[in-house]
Amino acid sequence: MAPIDRAGAADKLLRASLSAVAPGTALRDGLERVLRGNTGGLIVLGMDKKVEPLCSGGFVLDVEFSATRLRELCKLDGALVLDKDITKIVRAGVQLVPDASIPTEETGTRHRTAQRVSIQTGFPVVSVSQSMRLIALYVGGQRRVLEDSAAILSRANQALATLERYKLRLDEVAGTLSALEIEDLVTVRDVSAVAQRLEMVRRIATEIAEYVVELGTDGRLLSLQLDELIAGVEPERELVARDYVPEPSGKRARTVEGALTELDRLTHSELLELPTVARALGYSGAPETLDSAVSPRGFRLLAKVPRLPGAVIERLVEHFGGLQKLLAASVDDLQTVEGVGEARARSVREGLSRLAESSILERYV
Repeated sequence: MAPIDRAGAADKLLRASLSAVAPGTALRDGLERVLRGNTGGLIVLGMDKKVEPLCSGGFVLDVEFSATRLRELCKLDGALVLDKDITKIVRAGVQLVPDASIPTEETGTRHRTAQRVSIQTGFPVVSVSQSMRLIALYVGGQRRVLEDSAAILSRANQALATLERYKLRLDEVAGTLSALEIEDLVTVRDVSAVAQRLEMVRRIATEIAEYVVELGTDGRLLSLQLDELIAGVEPERELVARDYVPEPSGKRARTVEGALTELDRLTHSELLELPTVARALGYSGAPETLDSAVSPRGFRLLAKVPRLPGAVIERLVEHFGGLQKLLAASVDDLQTVEGVGEARARSVREGLSRLAESSILERYV
């Protein structure tokens, strides 16, 4: 049985919850109405057998959800319970009685209850503070204050500007790597530099993606810019690993998946150290290792040849064993590989030749 990725599940639930309360949604509209009306509120976003025993008193409604109904029902001295799809208001005016032994760092009664209910039931809980004039979302005990779009956009635009600079630098080091691959002059340092930049760009993009979720309808343009900037980054990350992760030897062989996981686990400070990045890829990580020569298998450059299926790329790499042999292969040599006819062989030969010329020109001109 595969291990349960609890961190991934929690992150997925948080994103879904932020999306449900993002600007432009009916729920966010209702919460803003509650805030403007100077009324507090406590809303559980889900109803099941775990929530039922925590509800004391109140009214069973089971009516269609709307922002105006949410606003009016929050005037009652009690919590609201919605269904998990936020299409119906199931209960109103209820007193929530969670397990008092659940630890909480909150001080206000409403916020303490919200945090405990989110932990005990697993459902997101929204708390609207009348005195502090804020909306807080609790997911699995984690607290996230919902900000207005202007504040989020300001931070998101700063992150986007940073991403643009990092992407330019990534394009530079990736272009240099391509030229070095053609000349067979690649070192572990060059590979680690590209892997480092790919990981940095991916992490900044992940942060911006969270802003997009929080912004809801206000994040459409930001989402388009993000998609354009990171197009191809994730496949490139995998291709670099497939090209350069050392061949398995001994008990501690590093797989491509293992290398990508290790890169993902690196802290921000560790990611700045090239020896640490090299170690994540499967090399020794010693300073002198960075200047060791390595040769690519050819996945990365073959992926740039137009209309070349992944299965054919696999067979080409397996047959020739490295990029230099692929570059030296004639059309007849290429045709000996299963699935490569004369037309495809010419396409591969011409594609690799064009890539070689353009890579070297970009480096030296």
